[in-house]
Formats: sequence, C-alpha cells, structure tokens
Amino acid sequence: MRHRLGLRKLNRTSSHRLAMLQNMSVSLLRSEVIKTTLPKAKELRRVLEPIITLGKKPSVANRRLAFSRLRDRDMVVKVFDELGPRYATRNGGYLRILKCGFRDGDNAPMAFVELLDRPLDEGDALPAKAA
Repeated sequence: MRHRLGLRKLNRTSSHRLAMLQNMSVSLLRSEVIKTTLPKAKELRRVLEPIITLGKKPSVANRRLAFSRLRDRDMVVKVFDELGPRYATRNGGYLRILKCGFRDGDNAPMAFVELLDRPLDEGDALPAKAA
C-alpha cells in the first residue's frame, strides 16, 4: 500500500533528486523566480519553505541546519538577513506557483516559482492599461 508516501520521485535516484532540489533551491533564492516543471515546483516548495522558516529565528544552530540543506554560504546569509525579516509576520506560504502552459517537445506542464513580496525590477512591472 502507498499510504503516507507523499514524496514525488521525479524519475530520479534519491541522490540525483536531492542534488536537483538543492540546486533549484539555491537558484530560486538567488534570482527569486525560476521556471520549471509543475511537479518539480511542488516538490521544491516542500523543501524550501521550511528553510525560509528557519531564517525567521536566527541562531547558530539554525544557520548550520540551513547550510546543511543548501550548501551555499551566500544563500544562507540571504535567508537569515533578507528573507527572515521579510517574512517575519507571514506564517508559511512564502512561495507562489504560477502555471504557465506546456513545454514544447514533451508537453510537460510548466510553472513559475517565485518568492512572495519580492522587489520588482523595472522590467518586471506590467505596463498600465489605458482606460
């Protein structure tokens, strides 16, 4: 029976899956928005949201735990110095997953994953519609 086996295997070995999710976590923290397949996006949310929650309580133990998951010092600093204060009043739900159609070639469902309340660049802002 498959009871309580909610993990998506994503057709990868466990080491490949963990490395891929670790790399995707660092990429999302670095750029604050990435495009990936929908199942990977949903699995990334399960990995990254607890790490951002760690950033809300800055301690040496939490920094070491975040580093053991991310393996990137710069991103650990960003989690604790930028994202922790940014999401101090938010109880979870730090990521937004937006479906964006299907990939050419294999028709895989694609999605954008972004951090909420991220500062927008000048190119990201939508132009105002004329009334």
